[in-house]
Amino acid sequence: MGRRRPRKKQLSQTPVSVTIESLAHDGRGVAHVDGKVVFIDEALPGEQLDFIYTDSRRDYAEGKVDTLHTHAEERVTPECPHFGICGGCSFQHVKDEIQISIKEGLLKEQFTRIGKVEIPQLWEPLTSVHWGYRRKARMGVKYVAKKGRVLVGFRERRNPFLAEIESCKVMHASVGEKLMDLSDMIGGLSIKDKIPQIEVAIGDEDCILAFRVLEPPTTEDKERMRAFGHQHNFSICLQSKGPDTIVPLEGEPEITPTYSLPDQNITFKFKPAMFTQVNYEINKKMVTRVIEAFALNENDIVLDLFCGLGNFTLPMATKAGHVVGVEGDLPLVQHAKENAKLNGLSNVEFFAADLSKDVSDQAWAKKKFNKVMLDPSRAGASEVLHNLKHWNPDQIMYVSCNPSTLARDAGILVNELGYKLVKAGVMDMFPQTAHVESIALFEKPKSRNT
Repeated sequence: MGRRRPRKKQLSQTPVSVTIESLAHDGRGVAHVDGKVVFIDEALPGEQLDFIYTDSRRDYAEGKVDTLHTHAEERVTPECPHFGICGGCSFQHVKDEIQISIKEGLLKEQFTRIGKVEIPQLWEPLTSVHWGYRRKARMGVKYVAKKGRVLVGFRERRNPFLAEIESCKVMHASVGEKLMDLSDMIGGLSIKDKIPQIEVAIGDEDCILAFRVLEPPTTEDKERMRAFGHQHNFSICLQSKGPDTIVPLEGEPEITPTYSLPDQNITFKFKPAMFTQVNYEINKKMVTRVIEAFALNENDIVLDLFCGLGNFTLPMATKAGHVVGVEGDLPLVQHAKENAKLNGLSNVEFFAADLSKDVSDQAWAKKKFNKVMLDPSRAGASEVLHNLKHWNPDQIMYVSCNPSTLARDAGILVNELGYKLVKAGVMDMFPQTAHVESIALFEKPKSRNT
């Protein structure tokens, strides 16, 4: 006989009064009640409010605002009618210009607290449009019989269920304003309950919608999808299993989306499910910042770790003598090689390697590099930092999607490996969210004898 699951403790729904002390790294307000920290959605420092508990653990609790008694100067009315329900954004209640300064403060706090490193100089934040910027997404799809419709979009805040939304203001308008059209189209398919997600990939010229299908669509289904694609200028694809099974509808041309970096005269081709930055305007500014800060010339031998499809590798190769890109995803590596040929670059090499493991025995790792680029996943790059002792680069540029692991790795670079943090800053890759994209430049201190 199986054990019974313990009943979840019933939370009090009586509002509790607090004053918000600060912001957590995910943008939630922080308060303390009876010695326990409470993280409260949509609460800003200095605000006096009543909140209701939504969860309580041994070490912390969570809550949502019930009544605001005072309003912080930074607070604005969210523009999206689905704010607070949809989990896609969490910062719409904060003024646009204040969002980035809050993220800058969070970056400085993480460096000081986690890395034990002070930022000597802040880069000017990279910013662009605050709405309609998102060009890559994986949207959920769910037919809900009780609602009599298909839901298309993102999950509810802190909830596994899809939110009932009609549009998405941070998505590129070509898709963000067409969620109800997508819902209606899918609702007329025989397999409307067999489509769990849509992979969205919007390039400079084309928009790909790849529908994950758990059962093959009928001929009538395909014709309905085809007509929808033609009407809204979408390239409709089907995905029967993994990302490598994405194919266009029968009889439709295979469209390969592209994005460009005009400052470096580079164009990238990519597959719909491949990783690319979601915000093209910030990506352009970010790559240019790296190129300018590195001050590359023909004498530079550069190593680009976690290089993806060559987002930094190829533009750096337009200035440097030689660039080596390394990535763990083999399909990305193959695509990077193809993009190098597309752009006529012969001074660049790409290798596939698991950078979470020891790579010191690999041929490329035995070479010397005077500059190293790092752009890891949220887990950071701590596993490869020990190799810097062999490469001994003069400069290290680190782009991060997680300020906590960047701060940790900055501590290793500065306090263990002897590098100097020169500059760091934030980039508003995800406006209206608490997500912090950041960049940091490290240099090897010059010898006193030189």
